[in-house]
Amino acid sequence: MIKAISNCFKITELRRKILFTLGIVALCRVAANIPCPGIDPDALERMFKQLESSSGGGAGIVGMVNLFSGGALQRFAVAALGIMPYISASIIMQLMTPVVPLLEKLKREGESGHQKITQWTRYMTLGICIVQGFLLAKGMENPSALLGTRVPDIVINPGFGFEVTTVIILTCGTMILMWLGEQITDRGVGNGASLIITIGIIEQLPSAVFGMWTLLRNQGSGEQQFTIIHIFILVGLFIVVTAATVALTVGVRRVPIQYARATAGRKGGQAASSYIPLRVNFANVMPIIFASAILMFPPVIISWMAQHASWASKLSPVFAYGSTWYLLIYGALIILFSYFWVANQFNPIQIADDLKRQGAYIPGIRPGKPTADFLDMSMTRVTCAGAVFLTVLALLPMIFSNQLNVPFLIASFFGGASLLIIVGVLLDTVRQVESHLLMHHYDGFLAKGHLKSRRSPRSY
Repeated sequence: MIKAISNCFKITELRRKILFTLGIVALCRVAANIPCPGIDPDALERMFKQLESSSGGGAGIVGMVNLFSGGALQRFAVAALGIMPYISASIIMQLMTPVVPLLEKLKREGESGHQKITQWTRYMTLGICIVQGFLLAKGMENPSALLGTRVPDIVINPGFGFEVTTVIILTCGTMILMWLGEQITDRGVGNGASLIITIGIIEQLPSAVFGMWTLLRNQGSGEQQFTIIHIFILVGLFIVVTAATVALTVGVRRVPIQYARATAGRKGGQAASSYIPLRVNFANVMPIIFASAILMFPPVIISWMAQHASWASKLSPVFAYGSTWYLLIYGALIILFSYFWVANQFNPIQIADDLKRQGAYIPGIRPGKPTADFLDMSMTRVTCAGAVFLTVLALLPMIFSNQLNVPFLIASFFGGASLLIIVGVLLDTVRQVESHLLMHHYDGFLAKGHLKSRRSPRSY
């Protein structure tokens, strides 16, 4: 490992990419620490401390948004919206591409069509930033109505001027982050947007460790008993959950395929063999993001309706963050969106047609429709296992936070979207760095672990 890291800086091109990426990431962290004007920082700090000690749903939702922004929301910084509006716009465009014929046509046009889709994604990001920035400004002006608990006044001079200024600053901050992320993708290492989110989440890890130490140090002074045994149990669970997340991220089912035509250079005219990798977690973190986004709206709507109709207050426990009903609905939505994403992105008919044109077939399965049906059935079974595993992983932070009274910041590193993003992005970045090392005849990070995969047949 140490030798591979030193080899990264021996390759001039790779060294430039790594240093460029580190520099851009440093700029993003600066944007997450510059506060917006018009906010009382002491009142904002008191609000978040109050939320940390609160068991209400608002604490979990705000904590999750703050985690994805890399702590920028807690400071109400220029980058308080983070790069999530750009991620949301990209996801919307991906979902619309198979449905809208114009987008499908642009996708097939190659580089020119891709540039057009990217341009529309940026425009959509701008619109999302304006809406989210306005809602965040209104939320800061009246946080008590949003969170359902009494909090101190945060905005010094609330009104139209503050709202316009905040929307402009937050929108500019997100658009700058989007541009910096694209620079990392083009000239650095890894996917820029995902890497910015990952670094922001990892930046919260020292605070989580400090929070665990604080609980251990104050074990005799409060109601919550937190001993060294709990620390060892949490560390052990963290290792197990991280290992399971890695297995879920890289796990695939290999469907073997054979090529009818002989490959040049093979003795006896033997057919070439390969495989189609069916990913266990094909949708990655998207079902968690979709389910979380949808469940953010019912508590706000019910809180508003409860002011005019008494029956609406009876629905509050159902959508209370971390409650039993919330966990059931959240898990069902994750499973539903896992299948929805696979149905939208995985096209067994197109894969079967491509195999037929290339003279390839699955052993024991006839080409054409039987192959498409077999791939569809196989992907359905694989997705079932992946969706159940993903649901358990997503519910762990809520169970730790609400049932075991573990602070949300600590619990968020024991599963959910944050851990999936960290594992997926870091694995993808390591693969890119390792490809540069292997291309220049250097050993990778895990030479022994990759030995079997290097000798395996190429994937479809």
